Amino acid sequence: MDIVVRQGDSYWKYSQLFQLPLQLILDSNREIPANQLHIGQTIKIPGFVVTNYQIRAGDTLWAIAQRRNLSLESLLLVNPNINPGALRIGQTIRVPLRIIWRVVEGRQNYSYDLMMENLVRLKSIYPFITIPSIGRTVLNRAIPEVNIGGGNKKVHYNASFHANEWITTPVVMTFLNDYLLALTNQTPIRGLYMLPYYQQVSLSIVPMVNPDGVNLVLNGPPSEEPWRSRVVEINRGSRNFSGWKANIRGVDLNDQFPAKWEIEKERREQAPAPRDFPGEKPLSEPESIAMAELTRRKNFNRVLAFHTQGEVIYWGFENLEPPEAETIVNEFARVSGYTPVRTVDSYAGYKDWFIQDWRRPGFTVELGSGVNPLPISQFNEIYEETLGIFLAGLYM
Repeated sequence: MDIVVRQGDSYWKYSQLFQLPLQLILDSNREIPANQLHIGQTIKIPGFVVTNYQIRAGDTLWAIAQRRNLSLESLLLVNPNINPGALRIGQTIRVPLRIIWRVVEGRQNYSYDLMMENLVRLKSIYPFITIPSIGRTVLNRAIPEVNIGGGNKKVHYNASFHANEWITTPVVMTFLNDYLLALTNQTPIRGLYMLPYYQQVSLSIVPMVNPDGVNLVLNGPPSEEPWRSRVVEINRGSRNFSGWKANIRGVDLNDQFPAKWEIEKERREQAPAPRDFPGEKPLSEPESIAMAELTRRKNFNRVLAFHTQGEVIYWGFENLEPPEAETIVNEFARVSGYTPVRTVDSYAGYKDWFIQDWRRPGFTVELGSGVNPLPISQFNEIYEETLGIFLAGLYM
């Protein structure tokens, strides 16, 4: 919600008027420092939108404010040219509306376009988040990263490395939405208030690493050639893409990282395939390159990659993980009911590479159980299991 600065206004005053943490207002207006606030400037207030209201018989601004649980001054702030003593029946005024519901509806086929629509909406309501692109896919789709918080602890979550594991994206997006709601409404999630974590943790989220692959699984082949024909050929003539894990070129993005990649190259698929082809060399694909560059640039303290399925959490690689990783994964297991597994006969994954190169905690979290792609009917159960992991990723 945008407002215009008046004589005597301050960020602190706005935080009191709208019952918002001051830090969220400051971070929503980074381009205007507190000591440079001037009359006539436009300021963003997070967690609110403005709606129109038509005056009815007997209405007063005070009564409208009372009904909406608003201060009278907040109504005057968004209606600077109104005369409170001369309201007319049928007159339209602007009324702040606090957002207390989710924008993200995760329990549906969750395509790239739907994710992007949700991110645009979230950014408009919660301008203290930033959503840069970390790169582009083979088909030139932007790969968004969401940044929230400004603390010294740098935590990263990602989802949908694998195309037919796309349910991980709405799960992560729903947590993002709940985190934002808890911040602006100052309400707890499972007894935890989020503002301290916002102040202590810089959270990076890449909600869909593999947009081209996800759209292939959900919507079928792309319209443009040569990709339309090529993916059917890679899929051995079938137009059922439910088993497709790879990117649009038939490269498995989670077999792309330089962590004993040569072992995977030797024993996996030797040509583009719906799954398990590690590519001709490590980091050959724009999506895996984008993730590697982001990770190097941000220097994360820990990373969590969300996959499906199995209800297990992989947390080791070649005994290179630090001792704290075991403490963290045990907490993840406690809050989710998932089983920690230290090592598995697999290499070249994102968390493998992170553990190998940084010697910091990295985790692959396998959500739900069944056959990929998991049915959307599992969404609510998966989210409730995973919510504890999302929270523990911030507080551990």
